[in-house]
Amino acid sequence: MAKERMRMGDMDEEDIPKSLRNNNNGKKKKRKKKKSKARIILRILLVLFIIIVILVGVAIGFIYSKFGKIENIKIDKNEIEVNEGIKGATGFRNIVLYGVDSRKNSYEGTLSDTIMIVAINQDNKKVKIASVYRDSYLKIGKSFDKITHAYSKGPATSLSALNTNLDLNLSEFVTVNFAVVVDVINAVGGVDIDITKEETKYINDYINEINEVTGHNSAHVTTPGKQHLDGVQALGYSRIRYTSGGDYKRTERQREVLNLVFDKVKKMNVWQLNSLADKILPAVSTNISTNDIIGLLTQVASYDIEETTGWPYNIRGYQPHGVWYGAPVNLAENVKKLHEFLFDEQDYQVSSTVQSISNALIKETGYSK
Repeated sequence: MAKERMRMGDMDEEDIPKSLRNNNNGKKKKRKKKKSKARIILRILLVLFIIIVILVGVAIGFIYSKFGKIENIKIDKNEIEVNEGIKGATGFRNIVLYGVDSRKNSYEGTLSDTIMIVAINQDNKKVKIASVYRDSYLKIGKSFDKITHAYSKGPATSLSALNTNLDLNLSEFVTVNFAVVVDVINAVGGVDIDITKEETKYINDYINEINEVTGHNSAHVTTPGKQHLDGVQALGYSRIRYTSGGDYKRTERQREVLNLVFDKVKKMNVWQLNSLADKILPAVSTNISTNDIIGLLTQVASYDIEETTGWPYNIRGYQPHGVWYGAPVNLAENVKKLHEFLFDEQDYQVSSTVQSISNALIKETGYSK
């Protein structure tokens, strides 16, 4: 009968042999222990997940609070003029970097002393920079003027002028107040520059001016040769424009300082970068979204400034009313060379708009070659 009940599965516990009962109890205890461990692991994982979510949320909030210090300027892209048929070089992200000499970020009445077209090759992370000389005589709206004056009418006007004169499709910009450059250079520990004897004649006037504006007390540079410059001294060096080469040499100095600073920034740790951000961001204006800025910064260590140049390549002084302008000679040829430099576009053919502007400049200035 017992065997029959065992086969039927209804055996009472007292009918089961003691050795089998102990074995079954052991298995039950093991199953309970496994379930208990699984619950503990699940609780631990849940707690870790919650902690990670909180930390990520805090990090994102921290990052966005940082970039909230930037002055965001909204521009309707329909306001930015682009020549017909110009779409822009494939695989490049182009950003215009403006440097302004103003204690406020607003563009009203502010000239762009520095204009740099930054072309980022998104495939190989190589960066090329072309400085547009501030006194370049180009078409702004319906008349010709120094390109530096376009920014005072708004970034959209300046971007439009660069697009129509240079056959570009620029829509993004970053503006930096020169005063913050001092803090940035100091934050990276200064830069080593080889100062010429001619440059020592002019650098100290700029140092005095920058000391007065920024409240610093940097020393004069009295001897030529390679030396370590702090923020005020390096900014003074980059603003010299009365040596041989004039504004052309000045933009070369600016690109030299930018290169040196960029190389040092790439080697900074997260705490140093955080401190640097606190100095820079309040002095920055841009129309690039916070998400895009963060995306660019996550890749900055992989960027490599490959080459820099000044534009126009061929320029002559033009003084129609006693005011000096730098007239491109001729515009169409200068634009062709620019596209070859920035985007490796060989045998580039300028648009009808650029050719028309070029012809008008030749007719007004008499400079064709």
